[in-house]
Amino acid sequence: MPRTNFKELLDAGVHFGHLKRKWNPAMAPYIFMERNGIHIIDLEKTAVKIEEAASAMKHIARSGKKVLFVATKKQAKEIVAEKVKAVNMPYVTERWPGGMLTNFPTIRKAVKKMSSIDKMATDGTFSNLSKRERLQVTRQRAKLEKTLGSIIDLTRLPSALFIVDVSKEHIAVREAKRLGIPVFAMVDTNSDPSDVEFVIPANDDASKSISLIIGILCQAIEEGLNDRKNEKDKEPQLKDKKVIRKELETKDIPAAIIEAIVEEDDEEEEEVEVDEEEEVTAELDEEADLIKAVDENDEE
Repeated sequence: MPRTNFKELLDAGVHFGHLKRKWNPAMAPYIFMERNGIHIIDLEKTAVKIEEAASAMKHIARSGKKVLFVATKKQAKEIVAEKVKAVNMPYVTERWPGGMLTNFPTIRKAVKKMSSIDKMATDGTFSNLSKRERLQVTRQRAKLEKTLGSIIDLTRLPSALFIVDVSKEHIAVREAKRLGIPVFAMVDTNSDPSDVEFVIPANDDASKSISLIIGILCQAIEEGLNDRKNEKDKEPQLKDKKVIRKELETKDIPAAIIEAIVEEDDEEEEEVEVDEEEEVTAELDEEADLIKAVDENDEE
């Protein structure tokens, strides 16, 4: 059963593009016609693209990976915060902090700073501070919460980005492209879709249009999370990454999404191998010290 239909998209105003003089020629394949100087988006193509994006997001959620939603424009903030929070995915609705992806360790330090301030409030450290110092720390905590509170659970780079209005969020698109992170996006007739792997041609200014598309994708993510939970109940043993890759390839999933899902598993294994190697080295050093101590005693 399709996730949406022509009438639903029409009622939400998804078909309204920008003025003809503001159009981007790269969006020509997704434009149906021009009326009264305004471009009309082809909703048949929009419906197909929504299905593709929802299917890919479902597989990402099913694999246990994160999708970062980015929407800092006024009419999208509350919609994204409400719907995305319900499926436990990270989101950015305030100003995009430059380097959030390319300089991710620094962002994580800022998030950890929030935790340390919370710890100060519970362990009695606050009582040793002056009134002015407490006020400064509280303000710092509030500022961090506003900009980074919604990504507190994002402990590693996301597997994909979903963006509302790629023109406004061009910095986020550029960072994702640099790191090879696939981008899903609502793209209007005035935007360039060339850097977006999953283009959803749609009106990115109307709140109804944004709400409909975000709702469909969040529903797909929820389905993926439920499938993952059911699989874990049935199969407690972890699957080999080669088996996972093979299963994904048989389901006609784009290569970018397969790499995003499987690549992180490889990184985790590499980290484990390094830790094991360090433990073995430490054990050998301890044995060498012990042998040396025994030899010295024998000589004495």
